[in-house]
Amino acid sequence: MIELTDIKKIYNKGSANEFEALKNISFSVDDGEMIAVIGKSGAGKSTLLHILACIDSYEDGEYRIDGELVKNLSEKKLADIRNRKIGLVMQDFALVDDFSCIENVLLPLDFAKNKVKSSEKKKSALDALASVGMDSMSAKRTNRLSGGQKQRVAIARAIVNNPSLILADEPTGALDTVTSAEIMELFHKLHQKGKTVIIVTHDTGIAEQCDRIIEISDGKIKCE
Repeated sequence: MIELTDIKKIYNKGSANEFEALKNISFSVDDGEMIAVIGKSGAGKSTLLHILACIDSYEDGEYRIDGELVKNLSEKKLADIRNRKIGLVMQDFALVDDFSCIENVLLPLDFAKNKVKSSEKKKSALDALASVGMDSMSAKRTNRLSGGQKQRVAIARAIVNNPSLILADEPTGALDTVTSAEIMELFHKLHQKGKTVIIVTHDTGIAEQCDRIIEISDGKIKCE
C-alpha cells in the first residue's frame, strides 16, 4: 500500500539554520499491516507521518500510495487522497471545541468529492460514533468531554469516510494507562477489519502491540 524510497526532508533549505529532518528514509507497508514508528522526540517521527498523510512535502525520493506517486501532485489532488484514503488521528485530538461530536465527525463528509444527502451523512457519522462507543453523546459539545472521549470522537472522524489507511500521531500520549488501553483496543479492531494502521509513538509498550516496529533516530531508520 505504501512505498517510501530515499525520502529526504529539509527545513529552511538554503538558510543558516537549514535542518535535514529525514535522511533517505525507505520502507514499505503492505495492505492490512499494523505498524509502529518509534523514536525519541525530534527523531523525525511526526515529519514522516505528515508526509505519509500528504500534509507535508519532501525534497527528494519517492512516496507512493497504492502505486500513485505523491510528489508534485496538486493540492486539490492531495486533498482528494487525504479525504478518500487516509484517516488521521492526532495526540491533541484536533477537534472543533464548539462543535458537537457528530458535527466534528461530519466534517470529512462535508469535504468529500462525492456529495451525499444530509440524512445519509448523518447516518454515516452516527455509525462511526457507534463503532467507538460514542453514539449516545453525539449531541454533546466536545469541549465537555474527557480526553479519552475526545480521542474516540477523533477516531470516529478519521474512519467516517471508510479510509484504507489510518495514521495516528501519539494517539495515547495525553491519556492515562487505562484509557490508552481502551484506545489501542479500537485500533486493533480497525486492524482486524482490514485497515492499514500506522501509529507514531515514543511508548514501547504501545509499539510492541503492533505487527512490526520501525525505529527512527536522527532522521534515519535505525532498525525495522
